[in-house]
Amino acid sequence: MGTSTRFYADLPRTASFDSLCDPACFTAIPEDWLVGVSDVVNSTVEVANGRYKTVNMVGAAVISAQINAAGGAPFPFVFGGDGATFAIWPEQRGVAEDALRAVQRWAADEFEIGLRAGLVPVRDILAAGLSIGVARYQASETADYAMFNGGGVSWAENSLKSKDYGFDPAPTGTVPDLTGLSCRWSPTTAQNGTILSLVMQPVGGVDGARFTQVVGQVIALTQGLARGGHPVPADGPGNRWPPPGVKLEAHATKGDGSFSATRRKILLETLLAWVLIRSGLTVGGFNGHHYARTVSRNSDFRKYDDGLKMTLDCDPDTLRKIKVLLDKAQADGVVDYGVFEQDQAMMTCIVPSVLTDDHIHFIDGASGGYTQAATMIKARKRA
Repeated sequence: MGTSTRFYADLPRTASFDSLCDPACFTAIPEDWLVGVSDVVNSTVEVANGRYKTVNMVGAAVISAQINAAGGAPFPFVFGGDGATFAIWPEQRGVAEDALRAVQRWAADEFEIGLRAGLVPVRDILAAGLSIGVARYQASETADYAMFNGGGVSWAENSLKSKDYGFDPAPTGTVPDLTGLSCRWSPTTAQNGTILSLVMQPVGGVDGARFTQVVGQVIALTQGLARGGHPVPADGPGNRWPPPGVKLEAHATKGDGSFSATRRKILLETLLAWVLIRSGLTVGGFNGHHYARTVSRNSDFRKYDDGLKMTLDCDPDTLRKIKVLLDKAQADGVVDYGVFEQDQAMMTCIVPSVLTDDHIHFIDGASGGYTQAATMIKARKRA
């Protein structure tokens, strides 16, 4: 395996989220790599129609398909709510494209949802005068998440939307490998007042140090919240049976098989898990209480994706302080930001095995928080 191929695998992990305010924590992605970008078409409309969980599932499916296509090799990815971003080495290009096109087809066939997707060469990003760096944040002892900075991801996303890149869905009948993708936890209700979805981006051309300073101030405000505003309780999210996402998961994992048979299988599996999580018993090496606690630790409730994104269980005073801070930073021409308040957070998961602790969990507001917050930014720019 070449140096470029092993680039992300060899990156050191950073245990302090606060330290990621420092651009020095990020390493430039090799110029022969490619950045995968995707987003749901008209996601704002889909969310407004109550399909926020479906939108999230499609976004997470992009990552799930790439994980399975990579055969266990680590690569950076970020879940964005209505899409996902990732980066892959050049030898992975064909496989990654096939996986993306398969997810496009699946989203259209199963949910009548359009998904834009493309692969953008890092060289093109650099030629446009942007950069793209990545860091590995150690969320827990067993899970880490990629963080992107430099403006390159945003440029790639905008280029995809302007149709400079992208490709058509795979032929009808193509099914992606979404093994491990699940949707079994109940939404988590706010304990401190509101579930706040925050999206914060630097204004084009602004001095990076000024933006970093504001990011540090926002993070400092969240430190006054319990567990930094983590929306999932330490002992795990809500768990009821039957799970609210069983239908979505059946659509995701049935492959060429029967939807009804897959749904029955999921119901049986989740019934057993529900009993074990409730009782704390250990069966076949699976302990429900340990698993639920690990779910909380492995959740990505805050991230960098060419800016700061957070889903927080936030009290009214902290929310007020965040808005005051960001209103001033916006007036000073440093940041563009959007916030959206809702009652609950929700989770979409990728679980390679229930017997290992490397499962990962994507957090968003239960009313399409990241999509709604990003819409606020777009509306302000159009005004």
